[in-house]
Amino acid sequence: MATDAGMLALWDPQSFTGIVDHDTWDPQLGEDEDVERHIRTGSLVPINIRSDGAFGVLVRVGGPDRPGRLTERESRHRLVSSEAYSFCSSGQVWLSGIEAVGAEAWPGTVQFDLPVGRYAVVIHLIAWEDEAGSVNEDGTPSVTALPDFVALVSPASSERDRFRTDVETFDRPGEPR
Repeated sequence: MATDAGMLALWDPQSFTGIVDHDTWDPQLGEDEDVERHIRTGSLVPINIRSDGAFGVLVRVGGPDRPGRLTERESRHRLVSSEAYSFCSSGQVWLSGIEAVGAEAWPGTVQFDLPVGRYAVVIHLIAWEDEAGSVNEDGTPSVTALPDFVALVSPASSERDRFRTDVETFDRPGEPR
């Protein structure tokens, strides 16, 4: 998944049907406070380290009896995890760079079904390069390399009422919350 705007996002396409060009995108997502508004409503989850580039993102969906979890291998190389974000699915979730959020899927937008409902999404940053054999001689990821990010999507429990709403996915070390 690639972005030239410094942020990837998981998003509900039904929440952005009014975005059809840059003139309709900019007032909805052009500033951090605009993005935060969509985060608070549960229509968008940022995968944001404020860096352009191409990233590997794995989305794992859990169920009510089996929440999404990291594998043992992913856990060994996890650098940091976000607090849970709220996500309200209308039946699908799309993954793209923030610049591609809108009514029509851009080439490269990943689309998958997600039953209607409210979910908790936790993003994990993985230090995949630390694993032996994960980097080819030319510096590219090997075919067995872990992704940069693992997004765990699980049904939100009814007692959970607080979710992360920050545009930056991870707290910086030493920053007060």
